Amino acid sequence: MKTVFVTVGTTSFDELIENITSSESVQALKARGYECLVLQVGRGSLLPAADSCPHIRLEAFRFKDSIAEDMKRADLVISHAGAGSCLEALGAGKPLLVVVNDKLMNNHQLELAQQLHLDSHLLYCTCSTLTETLTTMDLSVLQPFLPGRTQNFANFLDKALGVQ
Repeated sequence: MKTVFVTVGTTSFDELIENITSSESVQALKARGYECLVLQVGRGSLLPAADSCPHIRLEAFRFKDSIAEDMKRADLVISHAGAGSCLEALGAGKPLLVVVNDKLMNNHQLELAQQLHLDSHLLYCTCSTLTETLTTMDLSVLQPFLPGRTQNFANFLDKALGVQ
């Protein structure tokens, strides 16, 4: 079963959960052959019921000890732009669509998403452009994130966070 795994990490990102479960986004996923949507909703106020998306199989949970198995089963990972979530998805070798929370102040997440996009490791969008991105995305352009590049990633994070 072709599966999309959505993660917000330990944060609250209700806008992403609302948008990915909208009828427009679900239709875009179905048009691409996805049949199952697994949501990790973190501390958000939304925990959609299994029957809330009638045209796709839906599972939702707040937290697990590990989401590695969910990522492994996924054909596409949609994530907030948290460094840990991005690195875990890229390390699992999964196509990654990052949804940047543009409502955060001093948002370094956008810088991270932009750099990894420039390096062709992921696609990114905002909640307002999510459905359009799901409709038009070309996952074939993505390049693997090679394991030996973790120091480059750490250096980028240090620079983005002003540590260097």
